[in-house]
Amino acid sequence: MSRQIAPVVLSIVLIVAVAILRSYSKTLAALTATMPINIPLALWIVYSANGGDQATLVDFTGSLLVGIVGTVACVAAMWLAARAGLRLAPTIAVGYLAWAVVSGGCLAMRYVLAR
Repeated sequence: MSRQIAPVVLSIVLIVAVAILRSYSKTLAALTATMPINIPLALWIVYSANGGDQATLVDFTGSLLVGIVGTVACVAAMWLAARAGLRLAPTIAVGYLAWAVVSGGCLAMRYVLAR
């Protein structure tokens, strides 16, 4: 049960921290928003659920590398969209579209290379 609740509680704490920090420092709020909070939690959940199996941990962390490429594409696309003058909703949509395209491409490439 705590494995399911901990990520939710930490996510809420992070959202509150960003809301408070943004009035003091936009840079500190951005750094807090991009902290790798969910990655260690996900590692812990996967590791615990598989009895501490190292091979599972290695495979999962490799998948994280694939996922991070899409995340970088999402942030870059949102930055470019915001610079181009798009409002919030279109900026987010552009980011998610970039994430989907790049993540799909990475997964397809990983699949092809694994054959």
